[in-house]
Amino acid sequence: MTFKTTKTHAVHGGTLRYLTHDSTATGTPMTLSVYMPPGEGPFPVLIWLSGLTCTEDNFTTKAGAYSAAAEHGVIIVAPDTSPRGEGVADDPAYDLGQGAGFYVDATQEPWVPHFRMETYVTGELIALIDAEFPTTGTRSISGHSMGGHGALTLALRHPDLFRSVSAFAPIASPTRCAWGEKAFTAYLGDNRSLWAGHDAALLIESGAARGRFDEILIDQGDADSFLTDQLKPELLQAAADAVGQGLTIRMQPGYDHSYFFMASFMADHVAFHAARLKD
Repeated sequence: MTFKTTKTHAVHGGTLRYLTHDSTATGTPMTLSVYMPPGEGPFPVLIWLSGLTCTEDNFTTKAGAYSAAAEHGVIIVAPDTSPRGEGVADDPAYDLGQGAGFYVDATQEPWVPHFRMETYVTGELIALIDAEFPTTGTRSISGHSMGGHGALTLALRHPDLFRSVSAFAPIASPTRCAWGEKAFTAYLGDNRSLWAGHDAALLIESGAARGRFDEILIDQGDADSFLTDQLKPELLQAAADAVGQGLTIRMQPGYDHSYFFMASFMADHVAFHAARLKD
């Protein structure tokens, strides 16, 4: 097996494994968790992408996803948010470098040798999961904040890989917020025309989702401190309205940006994907 198991837990009748492997995409060891529901399978897969500063462990321990995954018979794969380790570029700030890969393939130094998270998720990780676990070969994708941006953009850029996509409090248009502008300048350079291909609102506006996803599900807390300046879900809504893309944005009163918010609505997202993975 390519993966090395570091920890195993029984959860809701299934098995949770923490895994490591040597990645050819990033040139570093990568870590992830995989939840296998009870039964022999094969099962469809839901890939979860986490947000700034997170590892694979934040979702695994805080999201409360595994009861729903067991009920619906879905494997959940949660990779780390970036390459890490000695010799891997980093930045003192929380929103750049290790823990902040933004799910793009960097083209600029010093990031380009290792920061290839788009290739890692859509190429290497998917292939390894399908090769080494009892999957049906079908999958969906979801995520939170930076990971919500990643889920949306990777689904829109690689629609043949995913049956459905959802997000919690995603960075809707990173070309129009400080988090995205900082990360894209560092990873992709100053040519803003290249950034548009990694902006969910602009991708939807260009028609990337048309005919691919019947509905995109977004949950957003209205007490989220990042809502106005960084997340801007209204830009997603405007893009979807412009091209007739199915989009549901559920503004959740009183909820913030934390995992308490995600845990409150996670079962809805697992069910949303399970319904589309069984078609």
